[in-house]
This record gives sequence, structure tokens and C-alpha cells, in this order.
Amino acid sequence: MGISQVPEGRRIFPQLTVLENLDMGAFLRKDRADIKKDMDHIFALFPILAERQQQGGGTLSGGEQQMLAISRALMARPRLLLMDEPSLGLAPLIVRVIFDIIKKINEEGTTIFLVEQNAHMALKVAHRGYVMENGRITLEGNAPNLLVNEAVKKAYLGI
Repeated sequence: MGISQVPEGRRIFPQLTVLENLDMGAFLRKDRADIKKDMDHIFALFPILAERQQQGGGTLSGGEQQMLAISRALMARPRLLLMDEPSLGLAPLIVRVIFDIIKKINEEGTTIFLVEQNAHMALKVAHRGYVMENGRITLEGNAPNLLVNEAVKKAYLGI
């Protein structure tokens, strides 16, 4: 239906290789030539995955597994990409890389619905934001405005 999810905790297939994980993302597709193009695009986004195509997914670092989880979801060619906590457990340098890629994916035309506790990074790449407390939306607006909102800064940005 044009929707893919990058679940919290990556949830790759650890026994499968990087290439096999990516093939699983394209499982329902029949357009083999376009799948190859998409795979090449994935490897351009994440060159480390190109280097490790034959490596088992479970042997990758946490950041590399997150890259693989994102890539696997993209192989389905979604119009909407659901992402749950993509920065969870990653080193700050890798978090920046992941968020740069998230922004690039969005700029290429994929809508992204991002759930993320790292409010600062999320609002820097988002167009709109919603603040939830106890399951209720308590604040919403365009991301740049939320980034400078005093209540958001105090409660979520540590400022």
C-alpha cells in the first residue's frame, strides 16, 4: 500500500547477509531492473553497506544495522516511511549521519513519519512536529517554530 516501517530496535534479519536483507525489502516487487537501480541508490546513500554486501546483518555495528533497516524499508519503494526511534542506542556521530540521510530521503520525495525522543534532531529535519504527553498531543506546529518554543526548549531540548 506504499508504506514501509523502520521499527524501533532495527529488527533486521541477523542471519541473512546485507544483500539478502535488502532483497527481503523488495520481496513483493516484480520490477527486477528497477530493484537493481534502487539497490545502487541504497549503496550510494550508505557506501558501507556496499562494502559489506556479503556480511551477515547480525555482525554489523548498531549504526550499520540501522542503515540496513532503513535501506530494507526503502527497497519497497514506499511513498510513506514510518520510522520509530532511528537514533536509539547510536553514537552521536552516527545519529547525525542517520538524520542527514533521513532528510535526503525526504527531499527525494518520500514522506516520513518520524517518532523520535531526540527532539532537537527530529525538529531540525522535520517540516511539522507534534509533542505528545501521556498519549495526547499537547502541542503542534511547524518544526522551526517548535524548535524555538520556550516550553519545548525547556521540557525537551534541555535549554
